[in-house]
Amino acid sequence: MENLSFDERLFLLLNFDGGAVLDSCMSAISGTAMWIPLYLFIAWKVQRRYGWRSLAAFIVCLALAMSLADMLCGIFKHTGLLKSLWESFPARNRPMFDPAVRDLAHVVSFAHGPYGTVSAHAATTAALGLLSALTIRERWYSWAITFIVLLISYSRIYLACHFPQDIALGLGVGLISGWAMYLLWRKLDILLKNS
Repeated sequence: MENLSFDERLFLLLNFDGGAVLDSCMSAISGTAMWIPLYLFIAWKVQRRYGWRSLAAFIVCLALAMSLADMLCGIFKHTGLLKSLWESFPARNRPMFDPAVRDLAHVVSFAHGPYGTVSAHAATTAALGLLSALTIRERWYSWAITFIVLLISYSRIYLACHFPQDIALGLGVGLISGWAMYLLWRKLDILLKNS
C-alpha cells in the first residue's frame, strides 16, 4: 500500500464489496436503461418551456455534446473516431486490469476495454447535466442532476472501471462539451425564434 499513488489509494478507499444487491444497483446506475425516464423528463421540460423547435435544437446540441465528450475521451483510451489522434499517449489501465490494485479491488465484471482514462461515463453525463441544467434553469433540477452525475461517476469507481482521476478528467471534458453546446443551443434558439 505504501508504494501506491494518492489516486490509487483513494480508489481503494472508495471501491469496496457491497454485496450482490449493491453490485446490481451500481451496474444499473452505470447503465443506460434506467435513465430513459430522465431523458424523457428533460425533453418534456425543455419542450414545455421553449417549444417544439427549441426542443429539436436542444436534442441536436445534446447529441453533439455527448458525442464530443465521448470522442475526446476516446483519444486517451485509443478508442472511437479519434483514437489515432494521439497514439503516443500512454493509455492507463482500468483499476480491474492495473497490476498495482487489481488484486485489492472489488470487480463486478471484467467485460470492459482495458483502458480507463478519461472516463467517458463521467464526461457524457456531465455534458448532459450541465447542458440540461443551464437550459431548464430550475434550482431543484440543478441539484438533482448534479447528484445524478456524481452518482453515475461514483458507480464507475465502485465497479472498478475508473480511478478517481479518470472521473475528474471526464467531468472536466463533459463540462467543457456541455458548456460549448449550450452556447450553440442558445444561438440556434434565437435563430429559430426570429425565423
